Amino acid sequence: MAITALHTAATGMQALSTKIDVIANNIANAETVGFKSSRVNFQDLLYQIRAQPGVQTSTETSAPLGMQIGLGVLASNTQINFQQGSAIQGNNLDAMIQGDGLFQVELPDGRTAYTRAGNFVRNADGELVLGNSIGYRLRDTPTIPENIPTSEVSIGSNGEISGLDENGEIQIFGQLQLARFPNPGGLVQYGSNVYLESGASGTPTEGNPGEEGLGTIMPGHLEQSTTEAVTELVELIKTQRVFQMNSQSIQTADQALQVVANLRR
Repeated sequence: MAITALHTAATGMQALSTKIDVIANNIANAETVGFKSSRVNFQDLLYQIRAQPGVQTSTETSAPLGMQIGLGVLASNTQINFQQGSAIQGNNLDAMIQGDGLFQVELPDGRTAYTRAGNFVRNADGELVLGNSIGYRLRDTPTIPENIPTSEVSIGSNGEISGLDENGEIQIFGQLQLARFPNPGGLVQYGSNVYLESGASGTPTEGNPGEEGLGTIMPGHLEQSTTEAVTELVELIKTQRVFQMNSQSIQTADQALQVVANLRR
């Protein structure tokens, strides 16, 4: 019946609406440092089995095919694209991870959050904090002495945080560590450029950059968003067209039902 087509096309429009939301978020964050774009995965819904395949049709034959009518589609999940973003030149406190791993920052409630954004700044207490609207403190940050100018502080490729004192001598203040997850796509997107651990992500492995399978640090650079504007716009156009086709399916089903309703006239 056409009523099935109405409901099936409606599930398609709902799922595609979700994809449009995700694409819009990807495009909106095209300039967000360390942002990882997402995609929507779909799955088909239950089927009405009107005729079972393989049913015995005689003592010697069976039906090679059946009649199975699908009931639509579901947006099953969103998947984070953790591929490497391209590098852009930054300042001396910026750091970019080349390879696997995430920076570790502290939330106000004491939990550890994870980020690919390496736009760090020095706060009033001499600590390194993430340059977002909240200023999450880098978990491994040292307290940099007041007599060391910010312009002389840097993060090395091995994660060492160091600077030059007034005598031109190098002082090592601390060691930055990275963390990596068995399934980074299972991290919770918390907002403000950070992720949270979940049961799906697994337990993080921590270590110095370049060790334990972790990436190294590219000092003075930032990782750009993995949003590809052209790709996202093409996907947006495709999604819009499929959305329109589902809308057309609803109109066709409505017209068929209208014909049925007018049979008595």
